[in-house]
Amino acid sequence: MIMNLFSSFDPSSNWHISLNWSSSLICLIIAPSMFWLVPSRFNFIWIKILITLHKEFKTLLGPASKGSTLIFVSLFSFILINNFMGLFPYIFTSTSHMVLTLGLALPLWLTFMLFGWINHTIHMFAHLVPQGTPPVLMPFMVCIETISNIIRPGTLAIRLSANMIAGHLLMTLLGNTGQTLSIIMINVLIMVQLLLLLLESAVAIIQSYVFAVLSTLYSSEVN
Repeated sequence: MIMNLFSSFDPSSNWHISLNWSSSLICLIIAPSMFWLVPSRFNFIWIKILITLHKEFKTLLGPASKGSTLIFVSLFSFILINNFMGLFPYIFTSTSHMVLTLGLALPLWLTFMLFGWINHTIHMFAHLVPQGTPPVLMPFMVCIETISNIIRPGTLAIRLSANMIAGHLLMTLLGNTGQTLSIIMINVLIMVQLLLLLLESAVAIIQSYVFAVLSTLYSSEVN
């Protein structure tokens, strides 16, 4: 029962090769549609979303953005597409694994820290002590701020993967009970599954947005 419950998160294929990670590249199938002579309505909506995100990230980053919003918009798009692909049957949910989420969060965090401490050392030291902190509490605040900075990539990765795992596990668990239910209860189960699917679609959007926004805020602190 436990093995069947977690089988959807197994990256290995039938040949014991981790080919399921190739589902992360499925976004390449969507990219050529951007170059159609007459774009579809979906493309217009998608471009509108990207422009809105670009303006918001530019506001968060301030005057020092200089095109860096492209990184965070691309990050949002990559996570969103992978989250949505995981809702389809027989498609591996790569964002439910810490290997991928930590692989996205850790390089970004290291880049921000290295850039900040090398180019804005005094500014980074000032962030360790919030304004108005009493002198007695300054050593404790430095320790707390240092720990909070160190665990940032972990919290980013865990937040994304945990939210993806929770919803998928709940849907899988409810789906496995369908064989023992009556006709009436199966209809109720289908309605519940549809509502959970809508909820997971909202979670897929929200979590990709939260990941991108938090990464943008972390980047703005080092400028």
